[in-house]
Amino acid sequence: MKNMLVAQSGGPSAAINATITGVIDAGLESEEIRHVYGALNGIKGVLNENFVMLDEICRSKEKRDLLAMTPAAALGSCRWKLKDPKENAEEFEKIIQVLRKNEIGYFIYTGGNDSMDTVYKLSQYCKEHGVDDIKIMGAPKTIDNDLGETDHCPGFGSAAKFIATAFTEIACDSFVYDVPSVTIVEIMGRNAGWLTASAALARTEKRWVPQLIYLCEKTFDEERFIQDVKDALKKENNIIIAVSEGVKDASGKYVGEETKSGKEDAFGHKYLSGIGKYLEGLVGEQIGCKVRSVELNVLQRCAGYMLSRTDIMESRNLGAYAAISAIRGESGKMSVLERISNHPYHVKISLADLSGIANYEKTVPVEWITEEGNDITDELVEYLTPLIQGEVEIPYENGIPKHFVL
Repeated sequence: MKNMLVAQSGGPSAAINATITGVIDAGLESEEIRHVYGALNGIKGVLNENFVMLDEICRSKEKRDLLAMTPAAALGSCRWKLKDPKENAEEFEKIIQVLRKNEIGYFIYTGGNDSMDTVYKLSQYCKEHGVDDIKIMGAPKTIDNDLGETDHCPGFGSAAKFIATAFTEIACDSFVYDVPSVTIVEIMGRNAGWLTASAALARTEKRWVPQLIYLCEKTFDEERFIQDVKDALKKENNIIIAVSEGVKDASGKYVGEETKSGKEDAFGHKYLSGIGKYLEGLVGEQIGCKVRSVELNVLQRCAGYMLSRTDIMESRNLGAYAAISAIRGESGKMSVLERISNHPYHVKISLADLSGIANYEKTVPVEWITEEGNDITDELVEYLTPLIQGEVEIPYENGIPKHFVL
């Protein structure tokens, strides 16, 4: 019998703990696993040998179910980039040493693009150096929905459900006044517009909002934007706009980049917040109507009261499948979702090699964006709709959602 280790990294989401729960489920059910450990703060926790015994903490089904419905990252996270092992093998040797010391034969790492870079590098190092007693697997997570080889990512469905709901409520607020107004909503996603596109799920026959949607996959033209807003205001008083935080101009520069901090994370990604406020100023200056910007910010990542049942179930199953696959001898792969059909919605879980996933961003196909660049097509709405379906019965305590706290 060997032990299993699981860790999280990257940005939090409403479903990453469900994936961790799936790993625990698989470990408890397997006769080949002695204990399931959790590393605190991702790969840094592995390097520092900072572990907790998850199978003991979450032995009861009630505890595991609560963990699965708790947003963010119960084990903590990190943004730690492993160096090229050819340049610095010390970290890799240290990780293997720690895993062997604790009799860990299976390591499951859940996260997004950068986390899969860690899994890929570590699994490749093990393969090249004959370390066959440790299996390393990835389990997907990112609200940005930009991981390759998988139809969609855990965390995205719940974030999309929150965004669509937020737009219905912003509309309720905006439409009470009879004066012209523009509300610009900035949405996360870095260089992928999946989350911004999900705003379209707020549309109904009685209220078509947002009227304008701008994804970062299409070049953003400020003059065209202002004209779009003017044209929309001719049709109705209250205009609501969804815009990706990462929209760029024809030169490839982030729009309103001078308003941003210019800072980067450990993986070289720029912090992009600020496009909403920039466009608010642009509309105020060139149109002069009532205008405000809304930045959903971290709320869209971890709205535990707005979980998609589909998202939570799939996330838990993906974690379990990654763990079971490791026990069966797989390594250097990630559990993925393959869509079989939309009507009825049906997916199957399989494995994909990390060489096609690490450091790759899957963006929205251009053919799913209108030629004008200010809306999305019905095909994209059809892709998105099943992912936000179903509600989870959230436990409450003293009037607020109850969360698992390690």
